[in-house]
Amino acid sequence: MQADPDSNWALQLADVRRSFRSGTREIRAVDGVTADIERGAVTGLIGPDGAGKTTLMRLIAGLLRADTGRITILGIDVAQDPLAAQLHLGYMPQRFGLYEDLTVQENLDLYADLQGVPRAAREERYADLLPMTGLGPFATRTAGHLSGGMKQKLGLACTLVQPPDLLLLDEPTVGVDPVSRRELWQIIDRLTNELHMTVLFSTAYLDEAERCRRVLLMHEGRLLGSGPPSAFTAEMAGRSYFASAALARRPLQARLAQTPGVIDAVIQGSRVRVVTATTDPLDTATILQDGRDLALVPTAPRFEDSFVARLRALEHGTAAPAASAPPVGPDPELGAAGKPEKNAAAVIEVAHLTRRFGAFVAVDDVSFQVARGEIFGLLGANGAGKTTTFRMICGLLPPSDGTLRVAGFDLRHSAATARARIGYMAQKFSLYADLSVAQNLRFFSSAYRLLGVRQQVRIDWALDEFELRPMIEATARDLPLGYKQRLALACALMHEPDILFLDEPTSGVDPLARREFWRRINALADSGVTVLITTHFMEEAEYCDRLVIMANGRVLTDGTPDAIKAAARRADRPDPTMEDAFISIIEAAGAPAAA
Repeated sequence: MQADPDSNWALQLADVRRSFRSGTREIRAVDGVTADIERGAVTGLIGPDGAGKTTLMRLIAGLLRADTGRITILGIDVAQDPLAAQLHLGYMPQRFGLYEDLTVQENLDLYADLQGVPRAAREERYADLLPMTGLGPFATRTAGHLSGGMKQKLGLACTLVQPPDLLLLDEPTVGVDPVSRRELWQIIDRLTNELHMTVLFSTAYLDEAERCRRVLLMHEGRLLGSGPPSAFTAEMAGRSYFASAALARRPLQARLAQTPGVIDAVIQGSRVRVVTATTDPLDTATILQDGRDLALVPTAPRFEDSFVARLRALEHGTAAPAASAPPVGPDPELGAAGKPEKNAAAVIEVAHLTRRFGAFVAVDDVSFQVARGEIFGLLGANGAGKTTTFRMICGLLPPSDGTLRVAGFDLRHSAATARARIGYMAQKFSLYADLSVAQNLRFFSSAYRLLGVRQQVRIDWALDEFELRPMIEATARDLPLGYKQRLALACALMHEPDILFLDEPTSGVDPLARREFWRRINALADSGVTVLITTHFMEEAEYCDRLVIMANGRVLTDGTPDAIKAAARRADRPDPTMEDAFISIIEAAGAPAAA
């Protein structure tokens, strides 16, 4: 069947459904989705992990068959003629599909072979793709030695070797820094504006919705809404404020989150951004109840405000649940083996830290300190050295030079003692997928040498504090992502650590789960636990008391979020975001994320 060149729609979805079975449960991954995707534009498929985005992408690509409903690409029914439909589309999956032992050029050649691109046409195609993606200087480098941002762009280049009419991009920006995200969007803008390609772009980053002409907003397999991003944002007019008071930002946020009529309260620098359920003004005199004045300054709504409002409506409530502070460990100024070596005020001390891998210097003379009860952010472009720094501070990798003290103990001589004071939550959560919730808690508590009554007390605490008891027999693999995150954090806290390391802890979770997570982290910090976090979500950097930004193994800047943003202020950008500041700092240092 030939494609319909006169159709205004590149893609049409009519009541598309697809379910899977997991044990005795039926999971409705895509639940009655109906939508039309117009030609020559970017349409965003927006939602957290588990929303059904990847399943829907695979259904469109003909890799899965829908249970019911109809999918049409340029007039071609995908179910009736999947091969004909696939001739008109390109699909870039989340993992890029690269061969890491092959060079950039060899990956391009392989995909050209697979897509039947004539050899005579390849040079011209490569001459367009390599400069567009910035891959030209790296043509002989193996894919396995590229940074995350470079792998992302190589995956896109391989997908575009044969230019498609419809390009499906499944979360191409997950796990990459703001500079790489911006570069990818520049490529997408060129594809749509100059080549009139149609792009369906799935993402868990809600700020990317505003770059799309239209969005499909998904949650738990269902379509919560569709239309231009501006229409979603306009619904929230007159309901967003910045709140400030003579009160620390964390307790102020906690107080506002529990205020009737408030559906969202998030920390943004020294202020708290508040979203209300209606346009009715809040009674500021009753919020603090201690005589302190609360100032509310109206601010422009965001697309994310609309998503949060929809999720709150599904919950049939407006206020966010409170998170109590988990019990903390012993006084961090008294080590488990006696008095710490030096400087009890600084729980983490990094001085002239260097790590070499052969001739390559991954971390180059890095120094900073983190105080007790502080939330400290470690940010950087892909390949900046922050993961290597993180691993050294955790005691998982020895430094080549420099000194490291954690909880007062020198990691060169007392690494095991220091690790006993640390909780670690990995990006992929490091849970045992085939073990139940209870078995994971028991395993991790045993690994931390908790036995008998104390072990059971901590398990009971985790089940109740994180509301895991209803899931106690479920295997970790079958948990919704938000519950996996809760379980991973509970496991990291079983031994009541003084210091908590968080590696990309909220990647892919929905906005409400992210807010619940940060309420818990704030409560931990207020109770004296020191938190060190790596993240690519620039809005999460706002929760940090201080942070450093790295590139090419070195610290480019450090300070509070407000101070770092203030340094990026310009006449044409009077109120820069953290992402603006990040990109400005990276570019000023001449440290491209692509390297």
